[in-house]
Amino acid sequence: MNIALINAALFTGTERFDSKALLIKEGLISSIVNNSEVPEGFEIIDLNGLNVAPGLIDLQIYGSGGKLFGAIPDVEGLEQLENDLLAQGTTGFMATSATNSDEVVIQAIDAAKAYRKSAKGNYLGLHLEGPYLNPKRKGAHPEKYIKKGTLAEIKSWVERAEGELRMMTIAPELQDQEVIDYLNSKDIIISAGHSDATYEQALAFLNKPVHAATHLYNAMPPIHHREPGLVPAIFKLKPYTSVVADGIHVGFPMIELAKKELGNRLFLITDAVTEAKQGIYQHVFTGDRYTMPDGTLSGSCLTMLKAVENCVKKVGITLEEALRMASTYPAELLKGHKVGLLKPGYDANIIVFDNDFKQHSTYLAGKLI
Repeated sequence: MNIALINAALFTGTERFDSKALLIKEGLISSIVNNSEVPEGFEIIDLNGLNVAPGLIDLQIYGSGGKLFGAIPDVEGLEQLENDLLAQGTTGFMATSATNSDEVVIQAIDAAKAYRKSAKGNYLGLHLEGPYLNPKRKGAHPEKYIKKGTLAEIKSWVERAEGELRMMTIAPELQDQEVIDYLNSKDIIISAGHSDATYEQALAFLNKPVHAATHLYNAMPPIHHREPGLVPAIFKLKPYTSVVADGIHVGFPMIELAKKELGNRLFLITDAVTEAKQGIYQHVFTGDRYTMPDGTLSGSCLTMLKAVENCVKKVGITLEEALRMASTYPAELLKGHKVGLLKPGYDANIIVFDNDFKQHSTYLAGKLI
């Protein structure tokens, strides 16, 4: 079906157009025209001043709606995640599994493979955060499962995943180069996180080939004037870097600083979890945040659209740029996907929302969800 979304403010990822028509043909973006120039054969949908942008992309989320895939990975948890995220305007996500036993890692891999057959189209694959982390920066990850990677183990996981393992967060300073080189050879995004790397160590691995960094500031050495550490190295070399923009995991002034330093390499994630009473990650909701039972801060309760709103209202980032941080820039890191832009030939994955940042509707491959 061919549709035309008219009378909307269009945020394409490169430009803004007010009161234009977005043409969608056979699931792809066709063109942008004046409202009066919609060709015959298109169903017209009048959005009457709403905002239209590329569907949001979350590269790190653990669970939703009481199903915590990140700790108890199964197909049902992935289905819950996908449905909930589509209802929020997130049209691309990486299901994330946290540090756990080898058995649970394999369960996550098998669930990711099994779900591919029934996924609606916004599921991008598996992100393993751990277990190859630095115990000094473990955060909510249980130290007993944190370990150094081995080439034999990571090969077995990658081969078992059959392409579903798309991203890994590791502490590169503790890994053998052969492990890092192998992941890179398989086009798996390597992200530095839960790392205690020194400034000099970080300069040696960032973009060589660690092309990303996970939840900036969290589970990293704080900036120190005599021991600069990982964060200043990230600012210098500018890998793609995610941030949790909730004002709890990271203060808004520090997001403003990061934006000035990283520009179009800073992107948004939710790092979101859900309440859980089973497994090793028993997240407790305490009013505005999730913690572990001992009070350790864990994942967030963000949505991607709320992260965009926070960037606009709390950090002073323009709406156009905040939307790019939630769609265009993570899409650039992904590579190989025609998403993150409203551009001819790109997938018609779209969020529609009002000026109060309330989600109105979601389109996935041109179909209203």
